[in-house]
Amino acid sequence: MLLGIDTSGAVSVAVARGDLTGPAPEILAVTSDERARHHDEVLLDLIDATTARAGTARSELTGIVVGRGPGPFTGLRVGLVTARTIAAVLDIPLYGLSSLDALAHQALARVQGPATVAVALDARRREIYHARYRRGPSGQVTREDGPAVDPPAAVFEQLRACDLLVGSGTRLYPELLPATAELIHADAGHLLQAAAQLATQGEDLSSTEPMYLREPDAAKPTARKSALGR
Repeated sequence: MLLGIDTSGAVSVAVARGDLTGPAPEILAVTSDERARHHDEVLLDLIDATTARAGTARSELTGIVVGRGPGPFTGLRVGLVTARTIAAVLDIPLYGLSSLDALAHQALARVQGPATVAVALDARRREIYHARYRRGPSGQVTREDGPAVDPPAAVFEQLRACDLLVGSGTRLYPELLPATAELIHADAGHLLQAAAQLATQGEDLSSTEPMYLREPDAAKPTARKSALGR
């Protein structure tokens, strides 16, 4: 049994039968909570609810896939720390995947044949996280550009040139980034399926470092000031 966790935007949890070495995992249950800034309050309850819906328990898990972002610092930390803790306690493999990859897989699942897809996520500061993908005739999906963070006005032409355009950035900047489908946040079920697809393509999924793409808003002071301001 595989557990998928993504906290790059909404909190999404999925449980699937299978692993990353054989056929595509069979998604048994997916549960999401789209409230912002409540990741630490809802994640463990969602994991318990989702495993229960799937008719299994944490002790039966054989692997975990976690979304690495990009996304807000606090939200990503909650998901990654939880995934690492459960994997360590159960002594099972832990894999990491860009949340952009999961959204691209989710978008491509809606169309047949070769296609291109752009994903744009809200990065705050009037910027977006973005990446572009292509699915070729063989069905293999490759990331052609990104992940990166930019003002939407700097990259909208490249993103709009794709067949599909999805992500929370389309909701914030609809004139520059008109969505082709109402896909806002990464779905943990597609995170698991994308991970399996990339694993069969030989992708290294061993890193679970958060994909922040820029420095945090709160910066450390460069020098300590004295009481006299010197």
